[in-house]
Amino acid sequence: MIDIPSANLPKALDIPQMYFKPPTANIPSYKPMVVPPADLEAPPETQAEPTTEQPEPPKLQIPVLDIQMPIPETAVVVTAVTTAVVAVATTTVAQTFFEPIQKQVKKQLQKRVDAWKKKRKEKVSSESSKMPQ
Repeated sequence: MIDIPSANLPKALDIPQMYFKPPTANIPSYKPMVVPPADLEAPPETQAEPTTEQPEPPKLQIPVLDIQMPIPETAVVVTAVTTAVVAVATTTVAQTFFEPIQKQVKKQLQKRVDAWKKKRKEKVSSESSKMPQ
């Protein structure tokens, strides 16, 4: 028989095992949306029910003041914003055109006021010189 040498190895350390859970993911799920065909019509024997009740307009709750403010419709907000933008733009553009005219008018008015003051001063001084002392 052949004598094969073997190595004397120390015993392995006892290392505790750690168990990991495999990762999971929440997969989003959506309710399917049913889209009716374009040529869908009500049967001829059915009639629509008249509804007189109008839905309540949406309101904005202000927590500090404990007030509910009605939210305006989109069309009203768009109209207001458009009007404001047009007004600001018009004012800005018009101001650049009218500024030189305004300066000219102020100059002419100041000339007339100065001429009036000079005339008045001369009139007052001439009247005071005509008075007997």
